[in-house]
Amino acid sequence: MLRLLVLAGSVALVLGGKSPHADYVDEIFARNPSARYSTDIHEDARLDVPGLVSKYGYPIESHQVVTPDGYILTLHRIPHGRHQNNRPDPNKKVVILVHGLTSSSASFLVLGPKNALGYVLAEEGYDVWLFNARGNFYSRRHTRLNPDSKINQNFWRFSWDEIGNIDLPASLTYIERVTGQTKLHYIGHSQGGTTFLVLNSLNPQFNERFYSSHAMAPGVFFKHNDNSLNAVLSPHVSFLESAAFAMGRAEVFASREFITWFALRYCAEESIFSPICTSLIVSGTSDHFNTTMIPVFLGHAPAGASIRQFAHYAQCINTDSFRRYDHGTLTNLRMYGRRTPPEYDLNKVTAPTYIYYATNDNTVHYQDIRLVASKLPNLKGAFQIESPTFNHMDFLWGTGVRNLFYTKMIRLMREAENAL
Repeated sequence: MLRLLVLAGSVALVLGGKSPHADYVDEIFARNPSARYSTDIHEDARLDVPGLVSKYGYPIESHQVVTPDGYILTLHRIPHGRHQNNRPDPNKKVVILVHGLTSSSASFLVLGPKNALGYVLAEEGYDVWLFNARGNFYSRRHTRLNPDSKINQNFWRFSWDEIGNIDLPASLTYIERVTGQTKLHYIGHSQGGTTFLVLNSLNPQFNERFYSSHAMAPGVFFKHNDNSLNAVLSPHVSFLESAAFAMGRAEVFASREFITWFALRYCAEESIFSPICTSLIVSGTSDHFNTTMIPVFLGHAPAGASIRQFAHYAQCINTDSFRRYDHGTLTNLRMYGRRTPPEYDLNKVTAPTYIYYATNDNTVHYQDIRLVASKLPNLKGAFQIESPTFNHMDFLWGTGVRNLFYTKMIRLMREAENAL
């Protein structure tokens, strides 16, 4: 995770080739030659989420949620599928998809129809809500604070603690009000798994709202993580965060336009920099990563974050614990009533939970995932992805990911619904 911080301003793309969802688009063209579809992955890289979803013929809604502390979040909704289950239905089961660090709702869509989890769930009959945490491209607004101010950077004084403790409760309450559904499924990737634990440990009343929770490589413990950059940067986290705020640089990956421009210009498939561009995105090795899709991936990610989100993970690494953000002694006393921040009580996370992990994941070590699993009182299963080369971003961007575990996840969701 901290590895991303070092790559600010130097991310890149690899261009060319046909996207994995091209076979699906070819079917559309065969049935209707005048259909407004394209396999142009450069276009997909430049479209925002509403434009991307509309392009492939799915219904898309954008909803605004204002949190108690004034952040204006955007939730994207795909209320039904294109072909089967393609009618609005107030009785549809609801699922919320929660992205990881520096990502957005787009992470669940960029693989395209028939492959990306957001579309797959819509075609399976779910009412799909895609969350955007405070500070990313789609939730970069506030009722009072200016995210662009270099003088007053209070907008950026948040970590994933606030995302789990404030953003998620506000969003879940809003979804219930709109849909009338009192229970739903939760699917989170990386930080999205972290924030689920934050939510339910600090607000245990929300446990009853979930049919099931599915955590893909949740970032919680880092005892076995051997990422060298984590080891180098984590001890200096306090200085790095203070320096970032002092320089007016508390926002990380602030410009999607710059990242996309840089990537398209310098990381074409024929470029000598192409292997470097790939290595910047894929930490380690993966046989599931399709380099021809990198323009789309990095057209939508990184999607922005606060330096404090990275700092909070670094604190967990330094203290070998899963605890709330350390503001310093005086602020800790005011906020927590103690000098040091308390740990999140995982015994309070009683929602039915499934965890998915990979032994080749260089971001969240599989032994740390197993440690999390051992501490959850209502763990329904911890499943290792049956591929020795499956890596952290393959959960969302990997080829063949639907057959590897999306189908199984959906089956488990159905079973959880029927168990009630």
